[in-house]
Parts: sequence; structure tokens; C-alpha cells
Amino acid sequence: MLIDFSPLRVSRDYRLLFIGQLISTFGTAMTLVVIPVQVYQITHSTLMVGLLSAAEFVLILLLAFVGGAYADFVDKRKLLRLTEIGQTLVTALLVLNAFGWTPQVWVLFVCASLHAGLTALQRPSFEALLQVIIPPDLMSSMAALNSLRWNLTTIVGPSIAGIIVARYGPGVAYSLDLVSFVASLTAVFLIQAVPKPIQDEDRPTLHSVVDGLRYAWDRKEILGTYLIDMNAMFFGMPTALFPAIAAGFGPGTVGFFYAAPSVGALVATLTSGWAKNVHRHGLLVSLAAGLWGVSIIFFGLAKKLYVALLFLALAGAFDMISGIFRMTIWNQTIPNYLRGRLAGLELISYTSGPKLGDAEAGIVATIFSVRTSILSGGVLCVLGTAVISALLPEFLRYDGREGVKRKEMEEALRVTESRLFVVE
Repeated sequence: MLIDFSPLRVSRDYRLLFIGQLISTFGTAMTLVVIPVQVYQITHSTLMVGLLSAAEFVLILLLAFVGGAYADFVDKRKLLRLTEIGQTLVTALLVLNAFGWTPQVWVLFVCASLHAGLTALQRPSFEALLQVIIPPDLMSSMAALNSLRWNLTTIVGPSIAGIIVARYGPGVAYSLDLVSFVASLTAVFLIQAVPKPIQDEDRPTLHSVVDGLRYAWDRKEILGTYLIDMNAMFFGMPTALFPAIAAGFGPGTVGFFYAAPSVGALVATLTSGWAKNVHRHGLLVSLAAGLWGVSIIFFGLAKKLYVALLFLALAGAFDMISGIFRMTIWNQTIPNYLRGRLAGLELISYTSGPKLGDAEAGIVATIFSVRTSILSGGVLCVLGTAVISALLPEFLRYDGREGVKRKEMEEALRVTESRLFVVE
């Protein structure tokens, strides 16, 4: 049942990335909490907090395809280094804005959008790199370790961020994030070279992006992971409402709402050893997404702080189970020459839901109430999961063992075509 640490033992590059991201993401997790809290402090509007996420999604949508296309063509280290430097500069701008005479909301919107855009450029290269440095049979274990890293940082980071903002102000939290980038910058400059794609004609063009879209559409097990997660996060992610909810319990509690899902996710991750013995990945994704929605419904009904946090943690556990199997499907079945482009699609799928869902939650809460927004979102999440699962029976029947075999055949065919191309 316990988590498998094998990927850390077998890959030096993965150890570097894991440690660097562990430290850096701690600071980033604080910033992701502090920006919406600061927007709410200045505007006192849940709608503005929701629009903040919508603004972030604009650049994600524009740049995820670009990052995916380039991840399949250039040395992945270059994109990782450039984007890490860019995120460091954006965080420095947040520090300057926080310590200025009057912090500007528009600067927060710009920095949040730039950070999201740089993540969209970086993430495909990061995911494609992991597929190269980790053996296929350890993909579930790697997904669990990545989740462990993220959950540890998103528990400690937001919890501390709420206290720091209440006592010392946003500038101190941003400054800690700025210092933490030293670790991730060191890691991306120490990793070894990554092989380039097999064929020279796979340059980052619109046609190459369309090839990735067509491949994802034809593979219903991949399409299902996108649609299930987008539905669950769009309707059932009440993150934009956390500052308003926390206002009723005290300003220092806001970080606990952001951290609670990660607590549940951490428990699910630490007991994820069973995941490597499961092959019906699509079925597990669907069940976990539906239970996420049920947990959000009970969160909306809770009137006491500890009960609300308990159901948020339970929701986070189910979301992590879904995430582990979604990542397993992606890494075990998508051929490496398409990994970057498909990673761009994955980024859109798991960020569009929360980002657009924040806007949806803020609008519904403004028109009706915060509680109505949460409850209606949870119900629609469950209904949407059931509908998508019924429309994609191939997704529910997907067996991971067959996916691995198909990937091996596609990559072998790619090598053969490449050799024929060189001969011609």
C-alpha cells in the first residue's frame, strides 16, 4: 500500500527535478494563495477573484499549444531554463508591487497571467522529459511521487501563507517565493542533455499541433481523461470562494481552505502503492471524479470549520486518485514523439476547469450566494461525470496493459519510418 520511491533511485535527473521543484513549489504555493487573497483584500469582490483565474487561463490557452509543439522539437532543458528565469522575474515584480505605496490590482492580474503563461510553456517540456528519464513500468510510481511533492508544498505553503499575509503582509510571502526559485533554477541547469526527436520534419508548426489534436480525439481513453477532469474542476472547484468563506472564520484561516484538499491528496498519495496493480484506469478516473463532486456537496452543507475542512480533504483524496490514473494513462500510452504536444492539451484540460470554474463560481455566488454556488457545482459535477462516462464506453473499458503494448508498437513503427525517410 505504501508509496514506491523507485523513480528517485533509478534516475539522477528525476532526483534533481524532484528536489528542485519541491523547494520552489513551496514558494509558488504561497504565491498562488496570496495573489487572490490580495485581490480580495483590495476589491472585496468574489467576482474579481474569479476573473483573476479567467485572466490566467487566457495565456494558458494561447501558449500551451506552443509549449507542447516546441517540447517535441527543441532540447527540453532550454525551455525549462528560460521559463524558470521568467517566473523568477515575475515573482520579483510581485514583490515590488507589494512593497510599493499602493499595490495595484492590475499588476496582480498581469503577474498572475504571466506566471500562468510561462507555466503553459514549461509544463509540456517537463512532462515530456519525465517520460524519457523514467521507465514505463514506473509511471504510476512517478505520478504518485509528483503528487507527493505537490501535496506537501500545497499543504505547508498555503497554511503558512494565510498566517504571513495576516501578520506581515503579501510582500513577505512573495519574497519567500522569490528566494525558493534558487533551487529550481539550480536543478534545471544541472540536468543532463535530452535526446532530440527522431525526425527532423517534426518542427513546431500548426500542422504538428493539429496532429496532436487529432491523435487525442481518436484515442477515447485520452479524450476521456480530459473531459472528465474539465467537468469536475469547472463545476466542483470552489477555490475562488475561499477568501469569502474564510472571512467568516477569521483572516488567518484562509490558508487552511487552500491546504485542506492537499491534506487528503497527500494521504491518498502515501497509500497509493495499490495503484500499480490496477489496470482499469479509466473506470477509476470516472469513479474518483464522481466522488469528488459528492464531497464538494457535503462541503457546501457544512457549517462548522472542521467539518468543512474534512470534506475538502476527502475531495482532495478522490481528486488525487483520479490524477494518478490520468497521469498513468498519459505516460504509458502516448508515444514519446507526441508527448510534448499532448502535454499541452493535458495542461489545458486540468487548468481550464479550475480557472474557468473560479469565474463560474464567482458569478453564481454574486448572483445567488456562496453556498448555492458550491452546492450547484457539486451536483453538476456528479451529473456531468455520469454523462461523459456513458458517452465514452471505450474510456471505461480501457486496460493499461493494452495501452503499453500499443505505445511500444507505435514507437517501433515511428523508428522504422524514420529510417526509411533517411534512406530516401
